[in-house]
Amino acid sequence: MRLGYFTMPVHPMHRDWSETLREDREAIILADKLGFHDAFVGEHLADRCENVTNSMIFLSSLIEPTKNIKLATGTSNLSHMHPVLVAAHAAMFDHMAQGRFIFGISPGALSSDAQALGILDLDRNKMFAESIDVILAIWEREPPYNIDFPDNRFKVTIDRGAALHLGVGYMGKPFQKPRPEIVGTVVAPFSPGVVLMGKRDFHPLSANFLLPCHLASHWTNYAKGKAEAGQQADISDWRVARTIFVADDEATARRYGRDDDNSPYRFYFQQMHAKMKRGNRLYVFKSHKEQPDDEVTLDFVMDHCVIAGTVNNVVDKILAMREQTGDFGEIVYAGMDWVDPALGKRSMQLMAEQVMPRVNAAIAGGAKTKRAAG
Repeated sequence: MRLGYFTMPVHPMHRDWSETLREDREAIILADKLGFHDAFVGEHLADRCENVTNSMIFLSSLIEPTKNIKLATGTSNLSHMHPVLVAAHAAMFDHMAQGRFIFGISPGALSSDAQALGILDLDRNKMFAESIDVILAIWEREPPYNIDFPDNRFKVTIDRGAALHLGVGYMGKPFQKPRPEIVGTVVAPFSPGVVLMGKRDFHPLSANFLLPCHLASHWTNYAKGKAEAGQQADISDWRVARTIFVADDEATARRYGRDDDNSPYRFYFQQMHAKMKRGNRLYVFKSHKEQPDDEVTLDFVMDHCVIAGTVNNVVDKILAMREQTGDFGEIVYAGMDWVDPALGKRSMQLMAEQVMPRVNAAIAGGAKTKRAAG
């Protein structure tokens, strides 16, 4: 099982923007040194707590100071930008990173972003689907371009403006052939969109704020989509993000990972709980569809979504979760604000150097796994 990293990022509103950007860069540089496989970074335009406005710009600053880690948009919000721009920027980034690039995509969920861009009342899921079709067509085709899919608002034509003998009218292709790995973050239980991901060989990343009891539904739907495309699903393609804090002692794990008012984990889920409630999306945190909203408290969410403890306890909890979900290819560690930088860095170190070797040793030694059916 690989170890990955994901950060939205989320920081308290009072913190200095320059400092949080520096901290988020340091976390990924540390992840690279510790052998993390990849690092996903989110983006939002109009949220003071979520400080990265463009994940490609942010990640480009990490190409030189990192050596092995793959740099992943987590995600590029495709409704926010014309697909020609996304295709061109992503292709260039892939060359700059020499293939250390994963193209994470989503429609863009934040309503304040959508309103600022004048697309609040548009179907952003449809825009997303239309955009990715055009991006892939740009990468697959040679000039002159005449991309005009039925019922797709994005028409891409370069003929009158082309001078191909001068290179004018050519749109660049990615470094990786035929394209970078494409990953979509999955939030909803039983998401039907994962079936479509399987059909198109886009790989799922199950969100860290989804209850573990629903994770297996993502694999089931992904495998269904693969089968409909006449292919076999590969568990190495499935990433599962979790909110994890590893400490040297249980008292610190309990305090910093949950109980303290200044805990970055409590702050993160206060933010997520309030935003999901505001957007009528508390279902993300529910153990069953009919669960009353008033049962979905912050403590309920913390109990089900945070794995905190010493190395041995975290290993046991990850293996227990794997019994519930079935096997998966990568556990993705969710990055938090570094209220205490020493504890934040120590948790990442313990996760990479002690937790993961023990988890993988247990798996190799025959830890029982059952593939959940639904």
